[in-house]
Amino acid sequence: MSDPLAFFELDGDQFRPTVLTRGPWRPEHQHGGPPAALMARAIEGAMEETDAFQLARFTIDFLRPVPIAALLTVRVEQVRDGRRARGYAVVLWAGDEAVARATALALRTERPVSAFEPDRERLVPLPEEAEPFRFPFFRETVGYPTAIESRLARGTIGSGRAAAWMRQRVPLIQGETPSPAQRVLVLADSGSGVGATLDQVRVVPFINADLNVSLHRLPDGEWIGLDSVTTLEPHGVGLTRTGLYDVHGAIGEGLQALVAGRMGPQ
Repeated sequence: MSDPLAFFELDGDQFRPTVLTRGPWRPEHQHGGPPAALMARAIEGAMEETDAFQLARFTIDFLRPVPIAALLTVRVEQVRDGRRARGYAVVLWAGDEAVARATALALRTERPVSAFEPDRERLVPLPEEAEPFRFPFFRETVGYPTAIESRLARGTIGSGRAAAWMRQRVPLIQGETPSPAQRVLVLADSGSGVGATLDQVRVVPFINADLNVSLHRLPDGEWIGLDSVTTLEPHGVGLTRTGLYDVHGAIGEGLQALVAGRMGPQ
C-alpha cells in the first residue's frame, strides 16, 4: 500500500481519514487539528462572497475522540446573515455519531479605513533559523508528526512554555491546496503540545476538550508560529494560551481547556 498523500481523501461527499491524522493518545484516534480544519473548510464552502469575508473566530467542542477508521460527514448551517458578520454552525459525524461541533464567526473585510499600520510583534527566530524537533509524546511511527514539519523557536517542550514554527508537509484533502484558515486550524490544536508540561508528557496526561481560535488577520505563507503557555491545576483542569503568528507577525490567539486523561495501552 502506498503512503498517504494527505490527511483526508474524498469519498463522494464524505471524507476518509488517513493514518496521518493519528494523534498522540490512542492509535485509533485522530489529532484534533485535521478535523478542525475539515470543519473550517466546510464553512468556507458555505460562505458567499468568500473574498469579502474573513474567518475571525472558530470554536470547536470535541464531543468524543474522532476515529480514524470511519468515513466522516460534515454538515454546516448558516445561523447569522448580516451585512458585516455571518455565523455558522458545523457538526462532524463519524457514521451516525456526532463527534465534534463547532461555531464560527466571519467578518467582512474592508479596504484600509485608516493609515494606521499596527506594530506587529514577531516570533523570532524565524523558521529558517529555528531547530527541527519532534513532539516526544507520539508513540506511533506514522501519524500527525509525519505530516508536519516542526521547528523549536524558543523554550523547551515539557517546560510549560515554548514557541514553535509548524507547517504542513501534506494537504488537508488530497488534490487540494489548503486555504490560510485551514492551515491555522490544522496546527492551532498543537498549542497544548507546544506548551506541554512534564506532567502532560510523562505522568498525568492532559487532553484538550475544546479549541477556540480568534484571528485578526489570516496568515501569509505556510509557516504558523505557536507561542504557548500552559497552566495546570491540582484538581485536573488546565488552560493553554497560544499566540498565533506568521513570519510577518501576530495573527491571533488560541485557547484550549484541558482535562486530566489517561494514556492508551502501552
